[in-house]
Amino acid sequence: MTKTAPESTPSLTVREPEVISGGHLVAKALKAEGVDVIFTLCGGHIIDIYDGCVDEGIDVVDVRHEQVAAHAADGYARVTGRPGCAVVTAGPGTTDAVTGVANAFRAESPMLLIGGQGALSQHKMGSLQDLPHVDMMAPISKFSATVPGTERVADMVSMAFRECYHGAPGPSFLEIPRDVLDAKVPLDRARIPKAGHYRASTRQAGDPAAIERLADMLVHASKPCILLGSQVWTTRGTDAAIELVRALNVPAYMNGAGRGTLPPGDPHHFQLSRRYAFTNADLIVIVGTPFDFRMGYGRRLSPTATVVQIDLDYRTVGKNRDIDLGIVGDAGLILSQVTQAASGRLGNGAAGRKEWLEELRAVETQAYEKRLPRQLSDAEPIDPYRLVHEINEFLTEDSIYIGDGGDIVTFSGQVVQPKAPGHWMDPGPLGTLGVGVPFVLAAKYARPDKEVVALFGDGAFSLTGWDFETLVRYNLPFVGIVGNNSSMNQIRYGQIQKYGEDRGRVGNTLGDVRYSEFAKMLGGYGEEVRNPADIRPALERARESGKPSLINVWVDPEVYAPGTMNQTMYK
Repeated sequence: MTKTAPESTPSLTVREPEVISGGHLVAKALKAEGVDVIFTLCGGHIIDIYDGCVDEGIDVVDVRHEQVAAHAADGYARVTGRPGCAVVTAGPGTTDAVTGVANAFRAESPMLLIGGQGALSQHKMGSLQDLPHVDMMAPISKFSATVPGTERVADMVSMAFRECYHGAPGPSFLEIPRDVLDAKVPLDRARIPKAGHYRASTRQAGDPAAIERLADMLVHASKPCILLGSQVWTTRGTDAAIELVRALNVPAYMNGAGRGTLPPGDPHHFQLSRRYAFTNADLIVIVGTPFDFRMGYGRRLSPTATVVQIDLDYRTVGKNRDIDLGIVGDAGLILSQVTQAASGRLGNGAAGRKEWLEELRAVETQAYEKRLPRQLSDAEPIDPYRLVHEINEFLTEDSIYIGDGGDIVTFSGQVVQPKAPGHWMDPGPLGTLGVGVPFVLAAKYARPDKEVVALFGDGAFSLTGWDFETLVRYNLPFVGIVGNNSSMNQIRYGQIQKYGEDRGRVGNTLGDVRYSEFAKMLGGYGEEVRNPADIRPALERARESGKPSLINVWVDPEVYAPGTMNQTMYK
């Protein structure tokens, strides 16, 4: 008798909950913020973030030093208007990035630094690379915190980005312990903020009464002038600034990232007569720049002029100098409001300022003609004025200019005029040397359609120059120029003046390095230049090479920029 096997009872399928790791939550939060690249140097504490970025389609650009990663995140924010992101490992990885965060803090640049940390389960036990990162970063960031649990990872990334835009922009720091980052939690338990739904617009308009008052001041001023600072570019207020100066016929000066707001040759674009204007104007409007050392802490403004300050941060308004009117808010919105308020009047005073503009133009022309012989000098060693003149002539409307150095970049600040908004990059008020290569990396990566031209002091290039190889590896061509005087000349001059010529070479003299050979060694293009007539042809060959390049120009070490000789940075 054959037995039939009993029919099997169908088993109930138990579906495991979908899980996600902390690193993948980081990537999802970055994606929600619009971050499409992270700058990083690898470490065991942070590799799960890389895995998440691969899944989310976020590029991972690896560099040779964490300072470069942080500076690149800062530079990326400046170029794109979106926050930059750097990811570094714990301990020395995070401390190496401190300078980049500090620079972004003083420059009001929105970026997020994510640092690794030892596991929470090893807290205070002496784990590898354990340091109090949060405490260290707190004074130089707008937000500094530890993620306490995996479920909170994405939530706290979005919180950090939100804090980047509170008032004037700036950097945030987030530390993620390794076990928090590597752990997996059910997806439905993790808070993942939805793109566009976790922070408010930060574009704050000005007080209507203050707007009307400023419009009235501008209409009735005989000799007004306006300084357009970095916040004009930060808020993308270029068009509003141009509209105001043209509608009201106001001469405009530009500094920091505000350079390029008006193109060279524009009738309202002034550069060399700023001190004269600040001494003789009856109304001075300062937009988006603090009364710091660059402004003589406000002492360079006429004591009899009416002074108005516009800034994103209320703490900056009226700091170091009394003002007649302060307006807190978005530079672009405020300037647009003022133009609109003044436009409804029968006469906005524009016609009456014709003589004032002619007066300033005469001062401008005189200063330019006085300096022109040096800009055209055939002297050897090369006069730095000739070098920066050649660079200025070389720039096109598509050239982003980056300055990284002391004395040589001080020369360029007088001569080089970017042709479009957002095409000037320098470290900002922290004066950090070494931003050049990482800024090139960020600018060319973010805007491959743009030409990037960078001027380095030989001392500045030495700090982060090894990441020239990163530019070669990622095929990011740029035209680089080293103004080489084998010295830290800005400091050297001060030492000579203070201690005498016999002690003018203490701690400031560098070797005679052929940086062109360094570029070639790493796969780039390089040339040596000692004759001023060879500068422009060398720049053209660098442009045509399609490679990262260094044109090593030997400049006269006994010639100093006026700003260096005045030591204005220390006064």
